Amino acid sequence: MLTVIGEALVDVVSRSGEQPRAHVGGSPMNVAVGLARLGHQVQFLGRYGQDEYGHQVVEHLRGNGVRLPFEADDRPTSVAQAVLDENGAADYEFQLDWSLDVSPVRIDELLADTDLLHVGSIGAMLEPGASVVRQALERAHRHALISYDPNCRPSIIPDSSDARARAEQIVGLAHVVKASDEDLLWLYPHRTVEDSARAWLSAGVRLVVVTRGAMGPWALSRGTGPDGVFVPAARVTVADTVGAGDSFMAALLSGLADRQILGASGASSLEQLGADEVTALLGYAAAAAGVTVSRSGAQLPTREDLPPSG
Repeated sequence: MLTVIGEALVDVVSRSGEQPRAHVGGSPMNVAVGLARLGHQVQFLGRYGQDEYGHQVVEHLRGNGVRLPFEADDRPTSVAQAVLDENGAADYEFQLDWSLDVSPVRIDELLADTDLLHVGSIGAMLEPGASVVRQALERAHRHALISYDPNCRPSIIPDSSDARARAEQIVGLAHVVKASDEDLLWLYPHRTVEDSARAWLSAGVRLVVVTRGAMGPWALSRGTGPDGVFVPAARVTVADTVGAGDSFMAALLSGLADRQILGASGASSLEQLGADEVTALLGYAAAAAGVTVSRSGAQLPTREDLPPSG
């Protein structure tokens, strides 16, 4: 079982001269949907309300085959207002309620069969829910592969020192970390993206992947050597960039799951991946991101949209 913990919300996307469009989103939720669309059994642990947006969240998740252990609560579903520029890049404003009313015993029950746990974005940084996420990571670390995408949101966590401390706590528990170059430059403005990735590898992460927009993704592990490996970005006509990083993350994790790099043995298996295998993983994830940016909204690919993962 693959488990994703984090926020679910509705993206209300606006572009100059067009009517706003509502899409179900939230970075962790998108990753859960992406994994399900790629054929994996996934459960999503997050909150949503009993309002119309909450109904859309439930319909979207269940319609894509994602399991939902939690029921809707009586608070409003979170909303992200996304404004697109002329290149399709999104700027976000959020109306959020991020809390998880769940006991440690219930967390243990939900994670008992989990062999990969993914967290990130707002859910891993915004209290009070972020503390529950860290507890889940600490409890799952002994039996699950842990992945993390900081997906920093300065408009929500404006203090980069606080965000850096929170990110480093999770990096210390994670085996796979994907971050954008913008994330790393905001968290560590006084060093290069490459040096920040190397620091996280030295902290115990087995695979660090950096997405770099049109430059294509770059990855670093013990198997790649100190210079890492990279692939070019997919060449597509960009509709918008909403969900591109989440699509990349889902496909990267899917590629690991396809190789049975999961569970307690996953960390050592990651260390055995050579440069060619890491390059293949990057290529698969980049292809998935390319499909998503070619479509409006966070429309993540299925297996039929992509080349083989291995």
